[in-house]
Amino acid sequence: MSATAPPEVLLRVRDLAVHFPLGGGLFGPRKLVRAVDGVSFDIPRGRTFGIVGESGSGKSTTALAVMRLVRLTAGSVRLGEDDIGALQGEGLRRVRRRFQMVFQDPFASLNPRKRAGDAILEALELMEVGAPDQRPELARQLFLQTGLRPEQLQLFPHQFSGGQRQRIVLARALAARPELVVCDEPVSALDVAIQAQILNLMQRLQRELGLTYLFISHDLGVIRHMCDEIGVMYLGQIVEQASRTDLFERPLHPYTLALWSAAPSFDPDTRSRRGRIRLQGDPPSPIDVPPGCRFAGRCPSAEPRCHAEPPPLREVRPGHRVACHRVSQDGVALY
Repeated sequence: MSATAPPEVLLRVRDLAVHFPLGGGLFGPRKLVRAVDGVSFDIPRGRTFGIVGESGSGKSTTALAVMRLVRLTAGSVRLGEDDIGALQGEGLRRVRRRFQMVFQDPFASLNPRKRAGDAILEALELMEVGAPDQRPELARQLFLQTGLRPEQLQLFPHQFSGGQRQRIVLARALAARPELVVCDEPVSALDVAIQAQILNLMQRLQRELGLTYLFISHDLGVIRHMCDEIGVMYLGQIVEQASRTDLFERPLHPYTLALWSAAPSFDPDTRSRRGRIRLQGDPPSPIDVPPGCRFAGRCPSAEPRCHAEPPPLREVRPGHRVACHRVSQDGVALY
């Protein structure tokens, strides 16, 4: 019997870098903010890849780079056969409908002077979805699909709750009939009970429409609920990457363990094994990146090698990669 073919990769990111220049003095060298510095990952079609990390880790900049909302300094972003990292102008506009974004603040994402239905119609027109006379009905169907009532199409954003506004933003993103939806902290501005409703809606839409998600969040509970595979980012780089089950049950990088131990007790076994890991100090500046491991200055298990030699992101178990000198080649933590 033939082996099952691996799922098709929809999004392929390789060695992505996003550096923002800072103006130097008249004679001084120009400095760079290394917001994202060599990130690679794949997302199979129909799956969800999550990126988690502290504020300033580069996860949102990664999402913006995938969406081509910030300029790529280096690396490539491919959506299927399209090299969207290299496209410009009309070429980029033509493939834009294949990938859409949902932002953190639904109120800021909507024009307060525009009715909800008009926001959906504008997206349908911009992406040239359906014939002009079909678009009002398509907008109505999108409202129903995201749990809103057709009569609400005539309301303005301030007449909706935060959860309802995020449903409008989802409906607008789906108007383009995208394959990939990039979600940047899509529920962090919502109450916990409403968060669960929106996350469950997103999972239902993924099943029904075959959507692929790149999901950015600082909330480990949300990441665990939504994602099939997860990358942990620190100071512009992925330091650990694995399936949801492997990463939450057998985390290896000291930074991952610190994040887990500081989170609400959704994983009491890990917490009881390791106890609370308290990190000292703040992350280094992305302008002045240290020469070795970027986490070494805060790591309770760092050794001299960690401060001198940057660890590669290497596979230590099937599908589980980690960038840490203190983890053996067969996936055993040596600290």
